[in-house]
Amino acid sequence: MTMIKNIPLSELKTGEEGIITKVLGHGAFRKRITEMGFVKGKKVTVIKNAPLQDPVEYEIMNYNVSLRRTEARMVEVIAVEDANTLSKVPFGGTIDEEILKVSAQQRGNEINIALVGNPNSGKTTLYNFASGSQERVGNYSGVTVDAKEATMKRGSYNFRIVDLPGTYSITEYSPEELYVRMHITDKMPDIVVNVIDASNLERNLFLTTQLIDMNIKVVIALNMFDELEKRDVKFDYEALGKMIGIPIVPTVASKGKGIDELLDRLIEVYEDRDPIVRHIHINYGSEIEAAIASIQKEIRANPEITDKLSSRYVAIKLLETDKTTLSQLQGLSNINKIQSVVNKAIETLEKEYAEKSETIITDAKYGFIDGALKETFVERIKDKRINKRELDDILTNRILGFPIFLFFMWLMFQATFTLGSYPMELIDSGVGALSSFLQTTMPEGPLRALIVDGIMGGVGGVIIFLPNILILFFFISLMEDSGYMARASFIMDKLMHKIGLHGKSFIPLVMGFGCNVPAIMATRTLDNKKDRILTMIITPFMSCSARLPVYVLLISAFFPQNQGLVLFSIYLIGIILAILVAMVMKRVVFSKKDVPFVMELPPYRIPTLKNTTIHMWHKGVQYLKKMGNVILVASILIWALGYFPRNVNYSVDYNTQIKSLQTNNQLSSDEKEQQINHLEVTQEAERQEKSYIGQLGHAIEPVIEPLGYDWKMGVSILTGLAAKEIVVSTMGILYQADLHADETSGTLKDNLIKQEHTSGVLKGQRVFTPLVAFGFMLFVLIYFPCVAVIAAIKKESSLNWAIFTMVYTTLIAWVVAFLTYQIGSLIS
Repeated sequence: MTMIKNIPLSELKTGEEGIITKVLGHGAFRKRITEMGFVKGKKVTVIKNAPLQDPVEYEIMNYNVSLRRTEARMVEVIAVEDANTLSKVPFGGTIDEEILKVSAQQRGNEINIALVGNPNSGKTTLYNFASGSQERVGNYSGVTVDAKEATMKRGSYNFRIVDLPGTYSITEYSPEELYVRMHITDKMPDIVVNVIDASNLERNLFLTTQLIDMNIKVVIALNMFDELEKRDVKFDYEALGKMIGIPIVPTVASKGKGIDELLDRLIEVYEDRDPIVRHIHINYGSEIEAAIASIQKEIRANPEITDKLSSRYVAIKLLETDKTTLSQLQGLSNINKIQSVVNKAIETLEKEYAEKSETIITDAKYGFIDGALKETFVERIKDKRINKRELDDILTNRILGFPIFLFFMWLMFQATFTLGSYPMELIDSGVGALSSFLQTTMPEGPLRALIVDGIMGGVGGVIIFLPNILILFFFISLMEDSGYMARASFIMDKLMHKIGLHGKSFIPLVMGFGCNVPAIMATRTLDNKKDRILTMIITPFMSCSARLPVYVLLISAFFPQNQGLVLFSIYLIGIILAILVAMVMKRVVFSKKDVPFVMELPPYRIPTLKNTTIHMWHKGVQYLKKMGNVILVASILIWALGYFPRNVNYSVDYNTQIKSLQTNNQLSSDEKEQQINHLEVTQEAERQEKSYIGQLGHAIEPVIEPLGYDWKMGVSILTGLAAKEIVVSTMGILYQADLHADETSGTLKDNLIKQEHTSGVLKGQRVFTPLVAFGFMLFVLIYFPCVAVIAAIKKESSLNWAIFTMVYTTLIAWVVAFLTYQIGSLIS
């Protein structure tokens, strides 16, 4: 008799196939990988290695997933031809109680809907179309990092729709999964809409089986139905719906197809007019069912639990050794009896099946899914993904993968300048014209100074960068919506692993180029707490769009050549600093065992113009809102601190000198006007120095003078603590952009070039040189992230980590700026 040889999955070469026989390991990794379909009897194919040979891309159940080789070693496989030797999980169908699920006795006119589904199932796209909302869509796990809520009216009903984070299951593997589960059990939505990717039924239906266990009202949105139709398959989804007691409605959310039918079906289900919605249980087999029944008997003695949760659901979770469920039962009078029955049931099952109890339940669920699809789904022609694979072979190629990624990043920064310069100049001209108009038409006084110097100088100096922000978000949106962002994580995992980060950390870090706040929130996709915290505290090194106005201003003024290259270098330095800090922190604070890398590689999809436009518009509106509140208030405050006090004791009598010049007949009118303008500017400069904000600036001057900065730059840094855009608005006010309305006036860029130090050892020297400008950009890049980022870090971790981030980033910023200026001065 020939022995069947088990080998680790990691030993299979590119293109080879194997049949899974066993998953080794334990804990969260084992639970996650089995839930993603790595169960006994499933065929897995090696697609390719990453450019650095790790991780490896595999195909299983018609979708792609990447594993590091260390994880792949824990999966045992046999040759495909030996698959008939494996015993299969029997299909027991369902246990139908023939009882319709009914709504609460008192029905109102508001229907609470929760959208639940796997990442990349099109859940948020459906939410956007159904509700008219403008939430952004991304083609990778974790785009929806918090619950989004919208309301809409249909007929006599108001729908309150909540878009929950994308999740593969509702176990406790990640914060997102627990968040989704707690929302369903605590908020008790009237109906859960389970959004399923029709092109990947087997993997998506695993979450459905967990919703069936919860015994709640569910409607399935069979999304991306057009992709299923292209494959020329026969799928009797109505028969499947009747089998599992859940209505199934085909949809194509990206085109709005089937949305009306889905909403109408939800109303029918809410009104208890849909006969399909019945109390159904998955038949897990006699041994598992006996174990569930024994635990249910003890749980039913506690109405405080069964009034809220299905006793069957609780029993199954206890069999899966779910810690959260067990903690919910603490304090019950019969908790000891429950634990005793659970332990005995687990012992019996594990002895019978020779597997961990959670794996036994997972195998049974996939056995049910496999049997249900065999009765309702027939694939006539094998799905061909050749074109998509050819594209993937180029973009994640061992040689071309990194150059393509770097080229795309460079193109993003170069386009930010070249394409953004045209609308930027138009807006700049409009702001300048409006300022000049107000300067000449309004009577002189505090109100004119407030509007022209405070509001127009502050907010107007920032609004001109809106086109650059939109272009940056356009490119980030393309990466997310197309599926390339996940490939970037695949490419980068080995490097990220070397520096102590998880490959999935790359996604929030790249998101940080747009805005650090959602990037901090996106760290929830990381399953390990220490990885989340480490990623959070280095995310501020990713140069967000709020810093972009500072870069654009200084680069256009002092680096007219190679603008894209200089901007790219700033972003690159931020990345290098993040790597260095991560390496140090990993060894000093976060030294621990590596966390496994398991990540789905979604199919490439062509981003729709609508979704990309929604993403850009959403971010543009956020930027404009910030100008309408935070930046406006800050600009007015900065102007007031610079405008008062008015009774300044000047070093010379400027008014007398000006009057003397006005009556001097020996000078020509041009000479007279030039000297008077010079005196007025000198007087205004001294008044500013002696204003409240000038006093504040001079107080911190000893700290910033070694960096080559003047007091005005110091004040700009201080005001930038609230929001980095305020750095530019502060400079617009302090450096007197458009101080005069005549032909001698200059833009902020021109005035920065002309500025000279008025005190200290650098008195008389130019404030801004290319060296100082570069050092200032580095300081703005590195120091204290804005208040919103600190608040996000506090929310996602703790106050201690938020304070640590404030302090250490500012210290690093000072050291880097000091070395840049001092070493640069010696060289030059």
